[in-house]
Amino acid sequence: MNGTGGQEIRPDEGRTNGHGPERSVPLPGKRGWPERQQGPLLLRRGRVGAETTDQRLLDTTGPTDWLHTDPWRVLRITSEFVEGFGGLAELPPAVSVFGSARTPRGSADYLTGVEIGRALAQAGYAVITGGGPGAMEAANRGASEAGGVSVGLGIELPFEQGLNEYVDLGLNFRYFFVRKTMFVKYAQGFVVLPGGFGTLDELFEALTLVQTRKVTRFPVVLFGSAYWGGLVEWLRSTVVEQGKASTADMDLFHVTDDVAEVMKILDDARRRNGGSDQEAAERAAFTAVEEGASDI
Repeated sequence: MNGTGGQEIRPDEGRTNGHGPERSVPLPGKRGWPERQQGPLLLRRGRVGAETTDQRLLDTTGPTDWLHTDPWRVLRITSEFVEGFGGLAELPPAVSVFGSARTPRGSADYLTGVEIGRALAQAGYAVITGGGPGAMEAANRGASEAGGVSVGLGIELPFEQGLNEYVDLGLNFRYFFVRKTMFVKYAQGFVVLPGGFGTLDELFEALTLVQTRKVTRFPVVLFGSAYWGGLVEWLRSTVVEQGKASTADMDLFHVTDDVAEVMKILDDARRRNGGSDQEAAERAAFTAVEEGASDI
């Protein structure tokens, strides 16, 4: 007798091995408090419910609130990582290009983005952008028109933008942090055109990952000295001066106004980080095959 209405409950009772519903098992030595093991969860007292996990799974008339719970979101997050890794795994060496979605077509910054995208594609790099309009569209356009691999990683936003027409391989994400992982994982460098909060977010995350050695050191190039000069001076005269960053941290990025210098910085870093002559040979062979196919 143990305070359960005259019925003795053995330790193995309450687990039905698939035959009938689970029962709440009083915890021996704890005043008969109900206890249930639900997967990896241990539930006691008022946390013990009347339903089992299988019942809730098979009950088609139940509520749909579970679609909006955090455990379900974990599965969505996992699926986004799986789709991203699967979709981008076979990319050639790539460079992520960031910049404002508000850059007008035909502006100097837009034309620079097209030039950079074209130069990257001609050098054998895939071009990865956020897939939106403005500077992102410009880089995708340059890569696409040069016959390169043009990638857009979109994001679900309240103001829907959609992927620009120059994206040849596009992925849309619900979660910013999954999208950011793809920018970093598959890039051998970042080129940052003038942009706003989103561009600054991506820039400083990249610098933080390099600074803390969470990723292999790769170049971060800020294009447009007039635009970035004030930020760079603030970092030097305030952040570094007050000891919030080191002088060496200022070497984590480059500032330039020359597309040729962008390419030199990327190529030099690629050689230092293990880019081989074999890659160049493979790119040349691939180009030759494409040119031969176009003659057929």
